Amino acid sequence: MKHTLKSIFSSLLLLSLLFANAQDTKAPKPAKDSISTGLISAKTAVAVKPTAKTDTIAAPAVKKDRYGIRLGVDLFKLSRSFYDKDYKGIELVGDYRWDKKHYIAAEVGNENKTTDDARLNFTTKGSYLKVGFDYNGYENWLDMENIISIGLRYGFSTFNQQLNTFKIYNPNQYFEEIPSLTSGQKYNGLTASWIEVVAGMKAKVFDNVFVGFSLRLNRLITNKQPENFENLYIPGFNRTYNGDFGVGFNYTITYFVPIFKKVVKPTEKKTEKK
Repeated sequence: MKHTLKSIFSSLLLLSLLFANAQDTKAPKPAKDSISTGLISAKTAVAVKPTAKTDTIAAPAVKKDRYGIRLGVDLFKLSRSFYDKDYKGIELVGDYRWDKKHYIAAEVGNENKTTDDARLNFTTKGSYLKVGFDYNGYENWLDMENIISIGLRYGFSTFNQQLNTFKIYNPNQYFEEIPSLTSGQKYNGLTASWIEVVAGMKAKVFDNVFVGFSLRLNRLITNKQPENFENLYIPGFNRTYNGDFGVGFNYTITYFVPIFKKVVKPTEKKTEKK
């Protein structure tokens, strides 16, 4: 009996040792948490993979200037023909943009004016042409096309004079003034030429429509005058003062006809070297 119990105890001890050895030699299994963490890290790495990105800068808008012909009429002369019975006249004006600042300009017109002075009443009829240039000193911005200019013209006129009535000066104040004498004498084939300094402006009020005005200072170059008569008024030159000076004025409305455009090149800023 005693021997049997000892054998059973020895067998159980042997089995426990074998079971403990088997547990130590079995490979450990990876934890579920570590597997999940690895999967999440892999997904995150794929999601945050850097992508190539190119930055683009928008090109600045290209500014273009319009070039063309501007045609119109002098409203001052045109309106004067309606309220002044002694005046009939019209003047057509035009310019062409040569470059950014310079314009080729011209005026052509016709006048019929009766002048009534203290001792003379005479009628002047004729036509004239002025050609020259304008320089625009105004720096426009955006799409503005306004002009503040100074220019020069050469003017030429062909005309005739008719002496209607005149009075003879009587230095003796004792006698009454001699009444006006009727003449009716005509002087044909008269000419005059002059230089004209022009200062003015034009402003765009609607699409392609401009209004403007100019002041003019004239100096005669040539003046063909008849005998016993002086050209006191010359078409295009206006009234003469001191024989060879004159002044003028016009108020215009013009329409611009665009022909082509030019790209405006940006001005380069000069850097000072230290």
